[in-house]
Amino acid sequence: MTVEKTAVTAVAGLMALAARTAPKGKGVDTILVQVLAGKEIKTLAKAMSEYGENHDLHFFLRDAKNVAASDACVLIGAKGDVAAGINCGGCGYPTCADLTKECRKRKKQTTPFAGPNCAIRITDLGIAVGSAVKTAQIHNVDNRVMYTAGTAARELNLLGKECTVAYGIPLSASGKNIFFDRVP
Repeated sequence: MTVEKTAVTAVAGLMALAARTAPKGKGVDTILVQVLAGKEIKTLAKAMSEYGENHDLHFFLRDAKNVAASDACVLIGAKGDVAAGINCGGCGYPTCADLTKECRKRKKQTTPFAGPNCAIRITDLGIAVGSAVKTAQIHNVDNRVMYTAGTAARELNLLGKECTVAYGIPLSASGKNIFFDRVP
């Protein structure tokens, strides 16, 4: 392992820490975090490619190449079906009780993310992702937030069955940012 790869792995841990300690609505932590390296990254990249092929979504194939070439990947997800209990209506239901009732009726999933989701929990996810990528930037680690990697991570159940929405953040340290000038 090169000194750069060792550093990227250390930064991935700091990114996980930043996601964990990011502010959460009502102080309730529904964030799920996992760091992948080595063979786990190849497994994620393969799942991304398969998803792209199976759903005719070619950008999954492009992103899978990036993930396969990365040194580590931070996965951040949320338990979006945990209602915040403030009846804000952001989820599309008038009360949190209505959201919870609808989540219990959830049918077989045919979409990348499971819904409905509490707007507060999804906001928490965005803040956690932002905190993580800020940490990567501070340490000069190239990264890109990928919906595609989160979709495949959910398919592989890498963040657990309670994860309703996830993003992946592949990381790289090389002479040129692999997440820039990508071929579609």
